[in-house]
Amino acid sequence: MVSLAAILALLNHRKNRVLRIAEAALPESQFRAFRGLLLDEFGREGLETDLERLMVERDGGVDRAGRYVQRKEVPNE
Repeated sequence: MVSLAAILALLNHRKNRVLRIAEAALPESQFRAFRGLLLDEFGREGLETDLERLMVERDGGVDRAGRYVQRKEVPNE
């Protein structure tokens, strides 16, 4: 089974590559905006959190540190 750490390492490698290309191709102000968007969508507050939540659900409520994660009664939307 693939670990969350392995997935995040691959994701970070790809994010870094995309950011290097964007930095070379975009003016600085556009690059900063693009970097913010990319990290919001694919970083800790975006895809990384979604992946961790899926892994916790798959593992029956145990997070990657082995702690039990209590689920919320009402989802926060």
